[in-house]
Amino acid sequence: MGDNIKNANQRLKLFYLNKILFEYTDEDHGLTMPQIIGKLEDYGIYAARKALYEDIEALRVAGADIIFESGKNAGYKMVSRDFELPELKLLADAVSSSRFLTERKSRELIQKLEKLTSVYQRKQIERQLYISNRVKSFNELIYYNVDTINQAIAEHKKISFKYFDYDIRKNKKFREGMRICSPYALTWESEMYYLVAYYEKYDSIANFRVDRMDKAVILEEKGELPPKDFNLTEYLNSTFSMFSGKSEAVKLKFHSSLANAVIDRFGKDVTFYPDENENFNITVQIRTETPEPFFGWLFQFGNKVHIVSPEDLKEKYKKMLKDVLDDN
Repeated sequence: MGDNIKNANQRLKLFYLNKILFEYTDEDHGLTMPQIIGKLEDYGIYAARKALYEDIEALRVAGADIIFESGKNAGYKMVSRDFELPELKLLADAVSSSRFLTERKSRELIQKLEKLTSVYQRKQIERQLYISNRVKSFNELIYYNVDTINQAIAEHKKISFKYFDYDIRKNKKFREGMRICSPYALTWESEMYYLVAYYEKYDSIANFRVDRMDKAVILEEKGELPPKDFNLTEYLNSTFSMFSGKSEAVKLKFHSSLANAVIDRFGKDVTFYPDENENFNITVQIRTETPEPFFGWLFQFGNKVHIVSPEDLKEKYKKMLKDVLDDN
């Protein structure tokens, strides 16, 4: 039995050699040959120097970026990986700050990201992250819902789920009935995942927050395909706070100082029509059945933006502003 274990360990020598170089070396930290031999012995593997020189060369041939440096910090070093340290920091910070992820899931994902670099560089990732006290989701079903939705989209099948809100006691309050829809796409908006889908009940496209969906289930029934003229980018540009509904052409006048804000919201392809008074007009499709989110976006610009048409939308905006003044 002992010889069998020893032989098995020896067959894993290349695997553990690569693991040791990956974990304990980087551009600034190397391992000498005696140190490599010692770490292999920790795994029950005994190797001669000459054999290890050949093994390191075999790893190089297989694609590992291993170099040997003399002088200070001398030794063998694995100097590049699939993810460089700045990339891992970026990913880890995105995971940490995402409201979509629960605190527990954020920590789990960050720990996995840390394993993609050396033990020394992991400390740099740990030092820059602060998860506590950030607003985080607390619906652990999100990850399963995302996977289910992606599978349904790939297979062109319908899904069903219960939709819920939170009451003042932070308890789930389920809306009446089961939602059945044909998923079109998953999209990220205001730090939340949304499902864009054809919703049979209203015979129209609707949006659902994934973190407010109870466990989604794929149905056997084939889903409705998106209309041939459906453009997800145009649809999202016309939607504020992911409220769905029919869209209409809205003409807006902005002060020239708001060019960046308009491009950020509607994209670089939006057409500007400048006038002689340092203003420009645009005409965009806006979903105005629930205009409050759109009005909220306009309000931040004060008197530097005006609704030109349609007239009824302009009057609704004036009424909302007046109601706010009257109630304060």
